[in-house]
Amino acid sequence: MLLSITSEITPTAWILAYGATFIIGLSKAGIKGIAVMNVTLMALAFGAKESTGMVVPLLILADIFAVIYYNRHTQWKYVFKVLPWMIFGVLIGVVIGKDLPEKFFKIGMSIIIITTVFMMYWWDRKKIKTVPTHWAFASSIGTIAGITTMVGNLAGAFSNIYFLAMQLPKNHFIGTAAWLFLIMNLIKLPFHFFVWETITFESLSLNLMLLPGILLGFFIGVRFIKLIKEAFFRKMILVLTAVGAILIMLG
Repeated sequence: MLLSITSEITPTAWILAYGATFIIGLSKAGIKGIAVMNVTLMALAFGAKESTGMVVPLLILADIFAVIYYNRHTQWKYVFKVLPWMIFGVLIGVVIGKDLPEKFFKIGMSIIIITTVFMMYWWDRKKIKTVPTHWAFASSIGTIAGITTMVGNLAGAFSNIYFLAMQLPKNHFIGTAAWLFLIMNLIKLPFHFFVWETITFESLSLNLMLLPGILLGFFIGVRFIKLIKEAFFRKMILVLTAVGAILIMLG
C-alpha cells in the first residue's frame, strides 16, 4: 500500500501506527527486545517495504530523546568497537536488500538470534564474567546487525547480545545503545531517501503526527527502567530478545 496522502490512512492503520510508535518509545527508554513489535505493526499498517523507510525518522527522534536522557552513561569504546562493522553491514544491506527473499532472511536471522540467546543464557548460568575481546565477536555481530538494520530495522536483537556480552550495567547499556543507533539510523537515512526511495516528504509529515506516541512510550519506559534491578534487566532482555526472534520467524 503506497501512502501519498495522509487522509487516505484508515483508522485501523492509525491505531497500529500509534501502537508502533509507543513501542519505539518504550524500547528506546531501555525496554530492549520489544522493538520487533513496532516493525510488525508498521508493516501491517503501511506495507512491509514502505514501512521500513517510514520507521527510520521515528527511530531517530526516539534516539535523540534517549541520547539526551542517558548521554552521561555512554561508554564510547564499545560504540567505536562495533560501529565500523555495522556501517559495513549497512552497505551490504543496501546492495542485497531489494532482492533478498524476505522469508529466507527472517528464518535465518531468527535462528541466529535464538541460538545466541541460549548461549548468553548458558553464559549467565555459569556466571562467566569474561568479556569477549576477540575481534571476530564484534565484527560478526556488527556486520549482521548492520545488514539487518538496513533491510528491516531489526538490529536490536544483535546489539542486545553484544552489550549483554560486554557486561554493561543497565544505564550504560541503554546510553551506549542510544548513541550507536542514532549514528546508524542517520547513516541509513540517505539510502532510504535517495536509493530505495522509501522516505518521502509526505511520510515525514506523517512521522510528525506520530511523535506523541514516542513521547508517551519513552516517558513510561524511563520510569519502568528505574524500578527494575540489574539482574532482572539482563533476564528481561534475554527473554524479550528470544520472543522477538520467534515473532520475526512467524511474521
